[in-house]
This record gives sequence, structure tokens and C-alpha cells, in this order.
Amino acid sequence: MSRIAVAMSGGVDSSVTAALLKQQGHDVIGITMRLFAPHSSGSGSAVHDAAAVARHLGIPHHVADFTPDFNRLIISDFIEEYRAGHTPNPCVRCNRYIKFGMLLEKARELGADLLATGHYVRKTVDPDGTCHLRVAGNRSKDQSYFLYTLTQQQLRQVIFPLGEIESKDEVRTLAREFALPVAEKSDSQEVCFIPNDDYVAFLEGGGTLGATDGDIIHLSGQTVGRHHGTHRYTIGQRKGLGIAWSEPLYVTAIDAERNIVVVAEQQHVYADRLRAENVSWIVEPGTEEFDATCKIRYRHQPVGCLVRLLAGNSCEVRFDQRQKAITPGQSLVFYRGDEVLGGGIIIGSSVS
Repeated sequence: MSRIAVAMSGGVDSSVTAALLKQQGHDVIGITMRLFAPHSSGSGSAVHDAAAVARHLGIPHHVADFTPDFNRLIISDFIEEYRAGHTPNPCVRCNRYIKFGMLLEKARELGADLLATGHYVRKTVDPDGTCHLRVAGNRSKDQSYFLYTLTQQQLRQVIFPLGEIESKDEVRTLAREFALPVAEKSDSQEVCFIPNDDYVAFLEGGGTLGATDGDIIHLSGQTVGRHHGTHRYTIGQRKGLGIAWSEPLYVTAIDAERNIVVVAEQQHVYADRLRAENVSWIVEPGTEEFDATCKIRYRHQPVGCLVRLLAGNSCEVRFDQRQKAITPGQSLVFYRGDEVLGGGIIIGSSVS
């Protein structure tokens, strides 16, 4: 019997994870991360609901206060990335530094052998101990994209009990069978620290990012409109530009330093290659150039590509087919079959 710490968010997935492990006879403890000030509704409800589930299951429950670290490593970085004209993915960064960094360390301090989470992803282990991260049985809920920064050392210490479950309905059914107090709680689809999924209100709240007006410029160099802050735009955006033009225009570049947004016709939103940095590998590719599939955003269908490794943990990727709206700041994740190889952060794209 193992002592397993479960990262309990107060949601259905992590609660079912704890219940399944308890049912299997493990010594289960729950840990909930406090990521915001105690008066925050998001933080308070997570702790409250997780504690209620822990009481129901009869397991110990701990609260780990990571508020200062979360603000410094995740929220501040999120704001600065938008200030630089990028579109970041804070969940990837949180998994890297908070959940599978600080929380994993806290689990070990509490005497846990393993940390379990409710992520929809699978882990397999070779006879020699090499760990592999694979897509979930429930492909529509697969979260492997967000976990590409995991290391071999971290993977050896974590498990994903929901990885083989093929339907969210099955998880809901289990929650009801276990009579969990959160069985009917709705899933959260938003970034946890952004109320109502309103990025602009969050970024401009308290004067963090001012709504500084600037020019919207056509790719040809013609000024075609005005914007009210580069952080309000993202690559590929079509709606809300307020520009009268002979055909639809899309955002193709954001130059925060010059305070301009560049737009062009649809064909200019596509590119056949990109550059990425801060590349990390779960399993080393073994060669400096190799074929793979990759995703350039979470809901992106994997596409074939040729990867060429460069100095300084960077790489160049050439797609088999041109891709739309490649966005600096987003994560690029490499797959081989159903296995996640690794990934990096997109810094730019181009057309051959």
C-alpha cells in the first residue's frame, strides 16, 4: 500500500481521483493549493469544496499556500507576456513550477510516495524505468499538451488515475456512486485567476496595463485604424478590428514595442515554419533532425512536421502543410504517435 497525495482542486476530477485511490486501499491524503488571497472566491471555494470531499472520504486534508509564488511566477509573467505582445499559456507554466514543482515537494514533505492528479493523461513505464507521457483514453479531454515540461524525475513520482477512462460521463457516474458532495459541480473552462474569462478587464484592472491607443497598420504599410492597447489582440483575430476594407482582415503581428497591430488578408495568417525556445524533452529525440507531429495550441489537431534542433534549447519546425495563426507565447508540443516527446515556446513564424 502506497501513501499517495492527491492534488485536490475541489472539482469532480480530482475528487474522483482521491475516491478511486481510497477504494483501492491506498493511504490517501489530500492537498489543496491556495493560489490567491484568502478572500478570493476562487481560492476559497476550492479549499472549501476539497475539504468537504476529504471529510466525506475520511482522509486527511492539507492546504498549501503558494499565493506569493503563484503571483510572482504565474500572474506577473502572464501580465509581462501580454505587455510584450505575446499570448501566453499560464496553465503550462503553473504545471511546471507550481503543481509539479512546489506541490510535489510538499507531498514528499508530508510523507507521500506519489502525487496523483485528475489530469486526463496516461503514463507508462519501461522495464528500465523510463517513463512515457501519453494521450488520455478520453481524447476529447486529453491534457497532455499542458504537461510537456514534466521531467523523468517528476514522472516517476506522479500518477494519473483518470488517464484510461474514456468518457467524462463515466467520471460523473463514479462521483455519484461515491456520493461526492461535488458530483454535480460544473467543470471550469477558464484560467483560474481571471474572473469571468475577461482577459482585458484583468490586464487593465488596477492600471496594470493601460489601454494605450496606437495604430493598426496593413501589411502594405497603410494605417487603417486605431487600437486601444496591443494586449487586446491576438494573432489570427478577425472580429472587433473596426476596419472597413474590401475583404476580411486578420491580425498577423503585434509589435508592442512600437505599439502597433499589423493586419492583412487571410492568406497572410498562414505560415509553414516557426521557431521555438525554452525547449524541453520528456524523452530525448536522439537526433538533431527528426519527423514528428505537433500542436501549436491546445485545441489544434496534431500536424506532421520536421524538427531541427538548434543551439540554446531552441528549434526550428517546418510543417507538412501551412498552419494558421501561429502565436508567439503559445506552447508548441511534439508527439510521436500517442506519446508526448516535449515542447517549447513559440517565438515567431515565417513563410519559406
